[in-house]
Amino acid sequence: MCYDLSFSTSIESVYDYLPELKDLGQLDMYFEPTFHKVAQAYPKWPVVIADKGQLKLLKFEWGVIPGYMKTPEEIKKGRKWMVNARSEKVLDTKAYWSRIRKNRCLIPATGFFEHREIPGWKNKVPYYIKVKDRSMFFIAGLYAYSHIPHPETGELPGTFTVLTRDANDIMKRIHNGGDNAGRMPLILPIELEKEWLNPNLTDTDLQNILQYTLPSDNLEYWPVNSVRKAKPDDEGVIERAEYEGLPAL
Repeated sequence: MCYDLSFSTSIESVYDYLPELKDLGQLDMYFEPTFHKVAQAYPKWPVVIADKGQLKLLKFEWGVIPGYMKTPEEIKKGRKWMVNARSEKVLDTKAYWSRIRKNRCLIPATGFFEHREIPGWKNKVPYYIKVKDRSMFFIAGLYAYSHIPHPETGELPGTFTVLTRDANDIMKRIHNGGDNAGRMPLILPIELEKEWLNPNLTDTDLQNILQYTLPSDNLEYWPVNSVRKAKPDDEGVIERAEYEGLPAL
Protein backbone atom coordinates (compact mmCIF):
# COMPACT_ATOMS: atom_id res chain seq x y z
CA MET A 1 0.00 0.00 0.00
CA CYS A 2 1.12 3.62 0.32
CA TYR A 3 2.10 4.59 3.84
CA ASP A 4 5.06 6.92 3.25
CA LEU A 5 4.93 10.22 1.36
CA SER A 6 7.27 13.10 0.63
CA PHE A 7 6.41 16.73 -0.14
CA SER A 8 9.79 18.40 -0.17
CA THR A 9 8.96 21.44 -2.27
CA SER A 10 7.24 24.68 -1.32
CA ILE A 11 3.46 24.91 -1.14
CA GLU A 12 3.65 27.51 -3.93
CA SER A 13 4.29 24.67 -6.38
CA VAL A 14 0.67 23.58 -5.92
CA TYR A 15 -0.44 27.01 -7.08
CA ASP A 16 1.88 26.74 -10.05
CA TYR A 17 0.17 23.51 -11.14
CA LEU A 18 -3.31 24.80 -10.34
CA PRO A 19 -3.27 28.56 -10.98
CA GLU A 20 -7.01 28.75 -10.26
CA LEU A 21 -6.10 28.60 -6.58
CA LYS A 22 -4.21 31.91 -6.82
CA ASP A 23 -7.31 33.63 -8.13
CA LEU A 24 -9.18 32.59 -5.00
CA GLY A 25 -6.73 34.35 -2.69
CA GLN A 26 -5.52 31.15 -1.02
CA LEU A 27 -1.86 32.13 -0.84
CA ASP A 28 -1.80 32.12 2.96
CA MET A 29 -1.66 28.32 3.14
CA TYR A 30 1.40 27.25 5.15
CA PHE A 31 2.92 23.81 5.02
CA GLU A 32 6.46 22.99 6.07
CA PRO A 33 8.23 20.96 3.37
CA THR A 34 8.82 17.38 4.48
CA PHE A 35 10.92 14.58 3.05
CA HIS A 36 9.00 11.86 4.84
CA LYS A 37 5.76 11.44 6.71
CA VAL A 38 4.22 8.12 7.68
CA ALA A 39 0.48 7.60 7.34
CA GLN A 40 -0.15 6.04 10.74
CA ALA A 41 1.04 9.22 12.46
CA TYR A 42 -2.03 10.85 10.82
CA PRO A 43 -0.16 14.00 9.79
CA LYS A 44 -1.85 17.06 8.36
CA TRP A 45 -1.28 17.28 4.61
CA PRO A 46 -2.28 19.72 1.86
CA VAL A 47 -5.13 18.46 -0.31
CA VAL A 48 -7.09 20.04 -3.15
CA ILE A 49 -10.87 19.65 -3.23
CA ALA A 50 -13.66 21.08 -5.37
CA ASP A 51 -16.24 22.89 -3.27
CA LYS A 52 -19.26 24.53 -4.91
CA GLY A 53 -17.48 24.86 -8.21
CA GLN A 54 -14.25 26.23 -6.79
CA LEU A 55 -10.94 24.53 -6.13
CA LYS A 56 -9.71 24.86 -2.56
CA LEU A 57 -6.37 24.02 -0.99
CA LEU A 58 -6.82 22.81 2.57
CA LYS A 59 -4.93 20.88 5.23
CA PHE A 60 -6.56 17.57 6.13
CA GLU A 61 -5.44 14.73 8.39
CA TRP A 62 -4.21 11.59 6.67
CA GLY A 63 -6.54 8.76 7.68
CA VAL A 64 -10.31 8.90 7.30
CA ILE A 65 -12.44 8.59 10.43
CA PRO A 66 -15.69 7.01 9.22
CA GLY A 67 -18.94 7.61 11.04
CA TYR A 68 -19.26 3.99 12.13
CA MET A 69 -16.24 4.43 14.42
CA LYS A 70 -18.04 5.76 17.48
CA THR A 71 -15.50 5.62 20.30
CA PRO A 72 -11.86 6.63 20.74
CA GLU A 73 -11.04 2.94 21.16
CA GLU A 74 -12.64 2.07 17.81
CA ILE A 75 -10.79 4.92 16.10
CA LYS A 76 -7.46 3.93 17.63
CA LYS A 77 -7.95 0.35 16.50
CA GLY A 78 -9.40 0.93 13.05
CA ARG A 79 -8.13 4.24 11.67
CA LYS A 80 -4.80 2.74 10.61
CA TRP A 81 -6.67 0.79 7.94
CA MET A 82 -8.27 3.96 6.57
CA VAL A 83 -5.12 5.69 5.31
CA ASN A 84 -5.37 3.83 1.98
CA ALA A 85 -8.35 2.77 -0.11
CA ARG A 86 -8.28 0.24 -2.92
CA SER A 87 -9.46 1.86 -6.14
CA GLU A 88 -11.45 -1.31 -6.89
CA LYS A 89 -13.64 -0.55 -3.84
CA VAL A 90 -14.65 2.97 -4.86
CA LEU A 91 -17.55 1.71 -6.97
CA ASP A 92 -18.30 -1.33 -4.82
CA THR A 93 -21.64 -0.51 -3.20
CA LYS A 94 -20.82 -2.81 -0.28
CA ALA A 95 -17.69 -0.81 0.58
CA TYR A 96 -17.49 2.31 2.72
CA TRP A 97 -15.47 4.07 0.03
CA SER A 98 -18.42 3.96 -2.34
CA ARG A 99 -20.40 6.11 0.08
CA ILE A 100 -17.88 8.96 -0.18
CA ARG A 101 -16.89 8.53 -3.83
CA LYS A 102 -18.16 12.04 -4.59
CA ASN A 103 -15.71 13.47 -2.04
CA ARG A 104 -12.68 13.38 -4.29
CA CYS A 105 -9.39 15.14 -3.64
CA LEU A 106 -5.91 15.54 -5.08
CA ILE A 107 -2.98 14.76 -2.79
CA PRO A 108 0.22 16.59 -3.82
CA ALA A 109 3.51 14.77 -3.39
CA THR A 110 7.10 14.93 -4.61
CA GLY A 111 7.69 11.23 -4.03
CA PHE A 112 6.74 8.14 -2.05
CA PHE A 113 8.51 5.16 -0.50
CA GLU A 114 8.03 1.44 -0.92
CA HIS A 115 9.87 -1.65 0.32
CA ARG A 116 11.36 -4.53 -1.68
CA GLU A 117 11.88 -8.06 -0.43
CA ILE A 118 15.16 -9.73 -1.41
CA PRO A 119 15.31 -13.54 -1.10
CA GLY A 120 17.67 -14.47 1.73
CA TRP A 121 17.82 -10.94 3.16
CA LYS A 122 16.52 -10.28 6.67
CA ASN A 123 15.32 -6.74 5.99
CA LYS A 124 13.42 -5.24 3.09
CA VAL A 125 15.13 -2.53 1.05
CA PRO A 126 13.30 0.82 0.94
CA TYR A 127 13.06 2.72 -2.33
CA TYR A 128 12.22 6.32 -3.04
CA ILE A 129 10.01 6.73 -6.12
CA LYS A 130 9.09 9.89 -8.01
CA VAL A 131 7.56 10.89 -11.33
CA LYS A 132 10.09 11.77 -14.05
CA ASP A 133 10.26 15.37 -15.20
CA ARG A 134 7.79 16.60 -12.59
CA SER A 135 8.78 18.45 -9.45
CA MET A 136 5.42 17.53 -7.97
CA PHE A 137 2.54 15.24 -8.88
CA PHE A 138 -0.94 14.42 -7.62
CA ILE A 139 -2.33 11.19 -6.20
CA ALA A 140 -6.08 10.56 -6.36
CA GLY A 141 -7.77 10.49 -2.97
CA LEU A 142 -11.09 10.58 -1.14
CA TYR A 143 -11.96 12.71 1.86
CA ALA A 144 -14.50 12.95 4.65
CA TYR A 145 -15.08 15.31 7.52
CA SER A 146 -14.76 13.63 10.88
CA HIS A 147 -17.91 13.36 12.97
CA ILE A 148 -15.84 14.03 16.11
CA PRO A 149 -15.26 17.77 16.77
CA HIS A 150 -11.81 19.12 17.49
CA PRO A 151 -11.61 19.45 21.31
CA GLU A 152 -10.40 23.07 21.18
CA THR A 153 -12.08 24.60 18.12
CA GLY A 154 -15.23 22.50 17.90
CA GLU A 155 -14.67 22.15 14.14
CA LEU A 156 -15.00 18.86 12.31
CA PRO A 157 -11.54 18.12 10.90
CA GLY A 158 -11.12 17.05 7.29
CA THR A 159 -9.54 13.64 6.74
CA PHE A 160 -8.37 11.87 3.59
CA THR A 161 -7.26 8.53 2.19
CA VAL A 162 -4.81 7.70 -0.61
CA LEU A 163 -6.18 5.57 -3.44
CA THR A 164 -4.08 2.60 -4.53
CA ARG A 165 -4.34 0.29 -7.53
CA ASP A 166 -2.61 -2.70 -9.10
CA ALA A 167 1.03 -1.79 -9.63
CA ASN A 168 2.73 -1.28 -12.97
CA ASP A 169 5.62 -3.56 -13.88
CA ILE A 170 8.40 -1.75 -12.05
CA MET A 171 6.32 -1.19 -8.91
CA LYS A 172 5.43 -4.90 -8.84
CA ARG A 173 9.15 -5.61 -8.69
CA ILE A 174 9.74 -3.07 -5.94
CA HIS A 175 6.60 -3.70 -3.87
CA ASN A 176 6.93 -7.47 -4.11
CA GLY A 177 6.19 -8.71 -0.61
CA GLY A 178 3.72 -8.55 2.26
CA ASP A 179 -0.05 -8.79 2.42
CA ASN A 180 -0.53 -5.91 0.00
CA ALA A 181 2.24 -6.66 -2.48
CA GLY A 182 1.81 -5.41 -6.02
CA ARG A 183 0.07 -2.13 -5.18
CA MET A 184 0.95 1.47 -5.94
CA PRO A 185 -0.68 4.88 -5.42
CA LEU A 186 -3.08 6.02 -8.12
CA ILE A 187 -0.91 8.75 -9.61
CA LEU A 188 -2.80 10.84 -12.13
CA PRO A 189 -1.48 12.32 -15.37
CA ILE A 190 -1.91 16.07 -15.86
CA GLU A 191 -4.93 15.63 -18.12
CA LEU A 192 -6.86 13.71 -15.43
CA GLU A 193 -5.99 15.76 -12.36
CA LYS A 194 -8.74 18.36 -12.51
CA GLU A 195 -11.06 15.87 -14.15
CA TRP A 196 -10.87 13.77 -10.97
CA LEU A 197 -12.39 16.74 -9.11
CA ASN A 198 -15.21 17.23 -11.61
CA PRO A 199 -18.43 16.93 -9.54
CA ASN A 200 -20.40 15.80 -12.58
CA LEU A 201 -18.54 12.56 -13.18
CA THR A 202 -20.70 9.49 -13.65
CA ASP A 203 -19.67 6.15 -12.21
CA THR A 204 -18.58 5.18 -15.73
CA ASP A 205 -16.37 8.28 -15.86
CA LEU A 206 -14.95 7.36 -12.47
CA GLN A 207 -14.22 3.83 -13.59
CA ASN A 208 -12.29 5.13 -16.59
CA ILE A 209 -10.06 7.25 -14.33
CA LEU A 210 -9.66 4.51 -11.73
CA GLN A 211 -8.36 2.17 -14.42
CA TYR A 212 -5.50 4.50 -15.35
CA THR A 213 -2.03 3.05 -14.76
CA LEU A 214 1.03 5.28 -14.79
CA PRO A 215 3.61 3.63 -17.13
CA SER A 216 6.78 2.28 -15.53
CA ASP A 217 8.87 4.50 -17.79
CA ASN A 218 7.35 7.56 -16.11
CA LEU A 219 8.95 6.71 -12.77
CA GLU A 220 12.40 7.26 -11.28
CA TYR A 221 13.47 5.20 -8.27
CA TRP A 222 16.48 4.32 -6.16
CA PRO A 223 17.23 2.55 -2.86
CA VAL A 224 17.47 4.66 0.30
CA ASN A 225 18.27 4.06 3.94
CA SER A 226 15.53 2.92 6.30
CA VAL A 227 12.59 5.28 6.71
CA ARG A 228 11.46 3.35 9.78
CA LYS A 229 14.20 4.84 11.96
CA ALA A 230 14.07 8.32 13.46
CA LYS A 231 16.24 10.78 11.55
CA PRO A 232 16.31 14.46 10.57
CA ASP A 233 13.63 15.42 8.06
CA ASP A 234 16.02 16.59 5.37
CA GLU A 235 17.46 15.59 1.98
CA GLY A 236 19.37 12.72 3.57
CA VAL A 237 16.08 10.79 3.73
CA ILE A 238 15.93 10.47 -0.07
CA GLU A 239 19.64 10.14 -0.85
CA ARG A 240 20.63 7.03 -2.77
CA ALA A 241 21.94 4.26 -0.52
CA GLU A 242 24.30 1.50 -1.60
CA TYR A 243 23.48 -2.08 -0.63
CA GLU A 244 26.20 -4.61 -1.32
CA GLY A 245 24.89 -7.46 -3.43
CA LEU A 246 21.55 -5.81 -4.17
CA PRO A 247 20.10 -7.58 -7.25
CA ALA A 248 19.02 -5.40 -10.16
CA LEU A 249 15.32 -4.88 -10.66
